Amino acid sequence: MPNHPEIEIAGRKIGPGHPPYVICELSGNHNGSLDRALAMVDAAADTGADAIKIQTYTADTLTIDVDRPEFRIQGGLWDGRSLYELYQEAHTPFEWHAAIFERARERGVTIFSSPFDETAVDLLADLDAPAYKIASFEAVDLPLIRYAAAKGKPLIISTGLANMAEIAAARDAALVAGAPQVLLLHCVSSYPAVFEDANLRTIADMEARFGSPVGLSDHTPGVAAAVAAVALGACAVEKHFTLARADGGPDAAFSLEPQEFAALVRDCNDAWKALGRAQYDVLGSERGSLMFRRSLYVTADVRAGEPLTRDNVRSIRPGAGLPPAHLDEVLGRPATRDIARGEPLAWEMVG
Repeated sequence: MPNHPEIEIAGRKIGPGHPPYVICELSGNHNGSLDRALAMVDAAADTGADAIKIQTYTADTLTIDVDRPEFRIQGGLWDGRSLYELYQEAHTPFEWHAAIFERARERGVTIFSSPFDETAVDLLADLDAPAYKIASFEAVDLPLIRYAAAKGKPLIISTGLANMAEIAAARDAALVAGAPQVLLLHCVSSYPAVFEDANLRTIADMEARFGSPVGLSDHTPGVAAAVAAVALGACAVEKHFTLARADGGPDAAFSLEPQEFAALVRDCNDAWKALGRAQYDVLGSERGSLMFRRSLYVTADVRAGEPLTRDNVRSIRPGAGLPPAHLDEVLGRPATRDIARGEPLAWEMVG
C-alpha cells in the first residue's frame, strides 16, 4: 500500500500532503427552486469551497411509491414520512443539472454529484463530471459502483453504515471496474449526528487499513468535528450547505449557512497549516523572542574580588547573560571587576 495515497480531481491533488479538499453539499436545500439552487452555487463559490456537490436521483429511481411500514421513516428529522415522499421533495431534477453545472463552472468551482442509478451516471457523464460520489447508503450497491467506475473517473465513497468488509468490497469494485483512484469518507449516517458518535480516530485507521486517502462526510453541528478531523489526518471534508436554516429544507437542520461555511473552509485550512512537522529547532519566527528567555544578571552592584551570591546574581529575563544552568558554577566565585547592577553576567566577569 502507498505510504501517502492521494487522488486527483479536476487537477486538484487530494491527500495527506495537500490542503484539505472542502466539498459543499447542496443536497435538497434548494427547496424545489432552480433559482435558489443557482443562488446556492454562487454563495458556495464565495465561501472558497474546493468543490460543489449535488445529488442525482428522482423518487422513482431511488425507491417506489408503496405504503408499507419499511418504506416509512421512524424517528429523526423525517419521522413518519415515506421514502418516496421525502425523495420527491428533496430531489434535484435532471433537467436542472446542466444549468447548475454551468453556473459552477462559470464561478470556477469544481462540481460533481452523487448518482443513485445508471441513468444518473449517464447524465453526469454527459456533463463531463470529473468524479462520482457514492453515498453511504449506496456503498453496498456494487453494480452501481462498477457502473460509475467504468466511466474512468475517480470515485468518492462514503462509508456510513459499512463495515470493514463492505468498505473493502466497495473500494475494490471501484478500482477493478476502472476508477483510477478512490477517496473514502468516514461518515456517521445519522441526521444530525452527535459528537459522541463521530469517532474521528477511525480516519487514520481507515487510511492504514485500506491504503486510500480518507476524509470526513460530516453531519454534526458546526465546524468542530471537521476541523478536528483535519488535525487527525482527514484530507477532505464534506458538509451540507444552505442559504439560511430558517428557510427550511430537507437537510437544513444539519447544514451550514454561507458565513459558517466560509469559516469551515478557513478553519480547516488553518488546522492543516498548523500540523506542520515534528521539529525542535528555533524557528525563524521565534528568533526575536530568544532575547526574552531567562539568563543570569547581576542584580546588585559587585566590587572586584567580591563573591557572586544569590543576593547579587539572579536568573531573570531578558536573555543576554549566561544560561541559568550555570548558576551553581558561578556562585561563590569572585568578580574579576566591578559589575554594575543590571549587567548581564559573562564568563570574563567570573574569577
